[in-house]
Amino acid sequence: MITFRLVLLLCLFVFAALTGPASAAGERIALVIGNAKYPDADTPLKEPINDTRDVAEELKRDGFTVEVQENASGETMRRAFDRLYGKVRPGSVVLVFYSGFGIQSNRQSYMIPIDAQIWQEADVRRDGVSLETVLSEINSRGAGVKIALVDASRRNPFERRFRTSSAGLAPVIAPSGTLVMYSAALASVVSDNGGDHSLFVQELLKEIRVPDLTAEETLNRTRVGVTRASRSEQVPWISSSLAEDFAFVPGTGARPTGPSEGNIALPAAPMPAPSPAPTQVAVAPSAPPPAASPVPPQAQKAEKPAQPVPPPPSNSPSPAPSNATAPNAAPSPQLALADDPVIKGLNDRLSANPDDVGALYRRGQVYASKGAYELAIKDFDATIRINPKDVEALNNRCWARTVVGELQGALKDCNEALRLRPNFVDALDSRGLVNLKSGAAKNAIADFDAALKINPRLTSSLYGRGLAKQRNGAAQEGAVDIANAKAMDPNIVREYESYGVR
Repeated sequence: MITFRLVLLLCLFVFAALTGPASAAGERIALVIGNAKYPDADTPLKEPINDTRDVAEELKRDGFTVEVQENASGETMRRAFDRLYGKVRPGSVVLVFYSGFGIQSNRQSYMIPIDAQIWQEADVRRDGVSLETVLSEINSRGAGVKIALVDASRRNPFERRFRTSSAGLAPVIAPSGTLVMYSAALASVVSDNGGDHSLFVQELLKEIRVPDLTAEETLNRTRVGVTRASRSEQVPWISSSLAEDFAFVPGTGARPTGPSEGNIALPAAPMPAPSPAPTQVAVAPSAPPPAASPVPPQAQKAEKPAQPVPPPPSNSPSPAPSNATAPNAAPSPQLALADDPVIKGLNDRLSANPDDVGALYRRGQVYASKGAYELAIKDFDATIRINPKDVEALNNRCWARTVVGELQGALKDCNEALRLRPNFVDALDSRGLVNLKSGAAKNAIADFDAALKINPRLTSSLYGRGLAKQRNGAAQEGAVDIANAKAMDPNIVREYESYGVR
């Protein structure tokens, strides 16, 4: 009897050792994704692939079983996550690293595949991969520790197509036992530094190799390192609900010294509360003054970081504008567009139903994004004939007409959009551009002010206001707006040049 009890206790001990805490320590699973080649972007991102490979190698050294995906399509990403879910066991440590473009929609953050077709905000939820959904699914499989490291706080081409989206990423409502880190503060964006690795990953790899640090301490030290190296222009965001200690590299038990504080104090608590998005520029734009009188009817427009119809890349063909205002205009791109798969699909829909207003509007967006403004205007014309109260189509036609120099028609469109939807930030931005190109600098300032009052981080309104201020005689104030806008989005100068504005 005694022997039987001893054997039973021994078996129970072995079973507990195999299925208890050791599984959390020994069963480490990671999915690492780097997306760099987005057809909608002007050029491939430089950092994600190198960052992905280096993070994967470090995780392997730390005992993780790692799957790596580079330039993943939506189907590839979904299958990779399905494989990840299938590997999760109770008590597992599961880590997801993502570098690429990310968009927030409905207060959730989405990782964007390279083949995403995003023209309106609903497309984000259709083609993107929700970070919250991923963490919830991992949690439902019993993972003990869940870690998400997201380097996607970049300004991306998709956000310019619909302005209801905010820049940067949204806070995560994550299950218990989760540690999430973004490379920048909530709703904040940073530009790639032009090097082979992002600043975030450089600092992360330094700290993840330090033994005896809990994961929270590792990410806090990373946050301090990034903040110091960027002179506080980039401050990563962390959220933690970990219920147990976890270390990437267990060591001897000797506590490592923290990074030198310099001018930045280390957090007093293991995990700081999420902080508001830091300013990404050296000099913050002044708050727009309150409107002392109604904005003039010819003066209202909003900015374009989330422009529904983005400017064409500098090498995209453009049709000859009616008043020759668009730079580097080229002959109609109809022949080149005939082979575009998206346009082909929309043409098929319209062949079956010429009054398919959704297909007309979306084809107009595609044409405009490729510089075929005259074709875009025709599609927006048809959209508005079917639904004269379509404020999005009115705003987009206003913008396209402005680019090609049809300024009177553009002003009429923007005014109608704002009559139907007062304080419509997109139409305020578009009308500001109309007034700027028309030489009505005071009206342009009023429009850009109104747009910035609604969203102070609208880069195109900030840049446009700077140009308008300079033309109105306030050279120094204008220079501040322009410098801040360029710091937030280095491509803003080229964007405005594509509108025929210098």
